[in-house]
Amino acid sequence: MNFGMIIYVIGWVLCFEAAFMMPACAVAVLYRESAGFALLFTAVLCGTAGFALTRRKPKNAAIYAREGFVAVSFSWIVLSIMGALPFTISGEIPFYIDALFETVSGFTTTGSSILTDVEALSHCMLFWRSFTHWIGGMGVLVFLMAILPLAGGTNMYLMKAESPGPVVGKLVPKVKSTALILYLMYIALSLLQLVFLLLGRMPLFDAVTTVFGTAGTGGFGIRGDSIAGYSPYIQVVITVFMILFGVNFNFYYLLTRKKWKAAVGMSEVRAYFLIILSAVALITFNISGMFSSVWEALRHAAFQVGSIMTTTGFATADFDLWPSFSKTLLVLLMFVGACAGSTGGGIKVSRVMILLKSVKKELDVIVHPHNVRKLKVDGRVVEHAVVRSVNVFMVSYILLYAVSVLLISVDNFDFTTNFTAVAATINNIGPGLEMVGPTRCFADFSVFSKLVLTFDMLAGRLELFPLLILFGKNTWRK
Repeated sequence: MNFGMIIYVIGWVLCFEAAFMMPACAVAVLYRESAGFALLFTAVLCGTAGFALTRRKPKNAAIYAREGFVAVSFSWIVLSIMGALPFTISGEIPFYIDALFETVSGFTTTGSSILTDVEALSHCMLFWRSFTHWIGGMGVLVFLMAILPLAGGTNMYLMKAESPGPVVGKLVPKVKSTALILYLMYIALSLLQLVFLLLGRMPLFDAVTTVFGTAGTGGFGIRGDSIAGYSPYIQVVITVFMILFGVNFNFYYLLTRKKWKAAVGMSEVRAYFLIILSAVALITFNISGMFSSVWEALRHAAFQVGSIMTTTGFATADFDLWPSFSKTLLVLLMFVGACAGSTGGGIKVSRVMILLKSVKKELDVIVHPHNVRKLKVDGRVVEHAVVRSVNVFMVSYILLYAVSVLLISVDNFDFTTNFTAVAATINNIGPGLEMVGPTRCFADFSVFSKLVLTFDMLAGRLELFPLLILFGKNTWRK
């Protein structure tokens, strides 16, 4: 285990976290808010610790699978622990566990909240809260790799540990160039959305924080009613960009390289849009009688399907009041999630496809045991290691989900609340149903349950394995 390199990576994460807090400090100066001192103090603390840990680069700079997973896990834990301090120091979220829950929810782009009155926060804290979504959306380690040559050719293990999906590949031969391309596309889409929101006369502060929540598919709003109070135009813009940020970024890369056939041929992206269109049509039909026109029903259905499918968590309506069919469909979409290689959470469309193809393959083998069949996606054979990884992921996912529901049931809330609370956190969605519905929050849960759900958010964002591997004995053996 290369502990020196792990500490070095964590040091750089702290340095960048200090830099990330500077825009929020600038917002505090602009609005003349004293809460900015808490951000500045934490930034200095992060910067000092980060400088101390990165002063000397270890002679052995290699990072392999084990070090990559451990470095990513501890980086996200430290990032969250330090990122929660400004809320508590400023007194805006006095209880640190609540602040940690909120911060982890931000960095993991979950959007679940313990705040009963979000509008009571200062502008600088609202900005930092939303900015954590944008930071965590693409991944802080991916950002580091785009800027710094951390570990030569072996830093692909960092990207594999942090990036969502069953398979993580390089867009170009160099990992650093791949990370840079991903962030450039991320920034370009974010700026494009900002322009469209400003054209809809959305206030600049509202527009910037909304972009952070949309790009990171996080869903932290700065208003108590989330997005419901904005114009239909703004809601449509957010709907479109939520869906766009849920697409595999490889698709956009292929488009920029004018590889139209390869882009259109991505079965995961086609399945993603097919699921969205089907769900929107079904829900629109189911809720049409609840709104004044079909158009209004379509707008709300498209927004909520886009929000849940991409695991963003914004809301324009209280879907907890919708018919059971619509609510059930939305809960199912929570589990499917967005595409691999996007900023969205959930199980991922690609994993669902592999699982369904695996079932079909096994059924074919039962009927025709002598036939040799290979599992293919986009015309390419899926390696056995990938199929095995997907199967292990699903077993781990189900076990963690079941244990989490059992653990938080000690609070004695109803089953729907417990079931969807875990679904909302482990899939990085945000809202659930009943006591954690779109108009409610997680404030009523006990400290123990909040810690369980905090763990679920981290595990969901890191795709389970990087966090679970910390509990293995072999991880720490030399």
